[in-house]
Amino acid sequence: MRKALGATRAAPALSAAERMMAGRALREQVPRSSHGEWQAAVNRADPVAILREFDHNRIAELLPIRYGRMKKSPFAFLRGAAAIMAADLARTPATGLRVQAGGDCHIMNFGAFATAERNLIFDINDFDETLPAPWEWDIKRLAASIEVAARTADFKTEYREEAVRAATRAYREHMAEYAAMRVLEVWYQRIDLKALIRSMPRDAERAETRRAIEKARRDSTPGHLFPALARSGRKPLRINDAPPLIYHPAERHKAAFRQRVLDGFERYAASLPPAYRQLFQRYELQDIAIKVVGVGSVGTFCAVALFTAAEDDPLFLQVKEAGPSVLEPYAGASAFTSHGERVVVGQRLMQSAGDILLGWTEGLEDNRHFYIRQLRDMKIAMPIETAGHTDLEYFAEACGWALALAHARSGDSAMIAGYLGSGEAFDDALVNFAAAYADQTERDYAALLKAIKAGRIKAASA
Repeated sequence: MRKALGATRAAPALSAAERMMAGRALREQVPRSSHGEWQAAVNRADPVAILREFDHNRIAELLPIRYGRMKKSPFAFLRGAAAIMAADLARTPATGLRVQAGGDCHIMNFGAFATAERNLIFDINDFDETLPAPWEWDIKRLAASIEVAARTADFKTEYREEAVRAATRAYREHMAEYAAMRVLEVWYQRIDLKALIRSMPRDAERAETRRAIEKARRDSTPGHLFPALARSGRKPLRINDAPPLIYHPAERHKAAFRQRVLDGFERYAASLPPAYRQLFQRYELQDIAIKVVGVGSVGTFCAVALFTAAEDDPLFLQVKEAGPSVLEPYAGASAFTSHGERVVVGQRLMQSAGDILLGWTEGLEDNRHFYIRQLRDMKIAMPIETAGHTDLEYFAEACGWALALAHARSGDSAMIAGYLGSGEAFDDALVNFAAAYADQTERDYAALLKAIKAGRIKAASA
């Protein structure tokens, strides 16, 4: 039971203070200032070619939507370019300390959601690329995404730097806090959204966030989702088509398709803990439809499934395809044969409170791997497009805190904290890295626009 899932562990006999000293010693091998360096390798792969590499197993007719969304801005491009950044991060300095990494920790993959007890917390909310990997990769992707988002919003250089620094400082300071805790105490930690709201710098932002919470409470209940996504009065109940973003597969009427879906959900039920399996078995499948989501996920097989315990008692589940993590070529293959299980285990390791119906399956479609969770469990995202610079700085700080907690749950927080130290050397380095990698992102984004203009890639709005 003592074998870690890829996380580096110091000898159990070492105290937290001794592990912090060991972390400080790593600065001799990997100076903290070295993390500020970014320069594209001479043999760096064509970024558009990397994106196209991941297209071969996607739904071809949805690819123009994927590229249409990435075309909107450098920040939208960055969101869909996790594979490009993974290849780049693999060439950057690393201490050798590993955690359960998110693999795609850009700023829009953080937000608020409801726990099983219906309390609202703030945490990471996307784990498609999760894998044991160097801790540095997540914080660098977060820092770069903040810089790119701030540039897209046309913020001044000083505001962009403040936001990046807020995230890295929060990561460093909270990692030190977790290093002083016992392991089990760290796993009990959660970031309470109400406490975050109380510390918001502006009255208007606090009021706006509270309104967003109330809207999320109202809009995220299955009863509220039902009329928006399905229509009652039909037997069996059906999800409404809204092409090209929601539509039924052409083979939906075939008995073989329905049996394949039912078998897939049987395997999903088997992946749930017994108590939650019994809960799920009270529901009956009514319908399943393709539902396009996100930026990076567009073109993968994603769907929404409607279940009911009674006609007025619906349950919507989101089905998401799980392929190999973009980190695998650089961090090593997953320990799990199912990528759906990889995602579920990674999420349970990183997230302080998870969906009780989170599980995995295979075979719903062409022997692909999937993970399944509730649709819209009171999720609240930061409106980056309309945020002011103080709002962005505050949100970035919360993201850095959440990332520190996620890493502390699986990694050696004392060694990482010892390496980071109490000064701003690492923060300074990440500000430099974020600016340099934002420049790279803008160049890669320009390459995508060029490919679209030349007709190499089709892009469509949706």
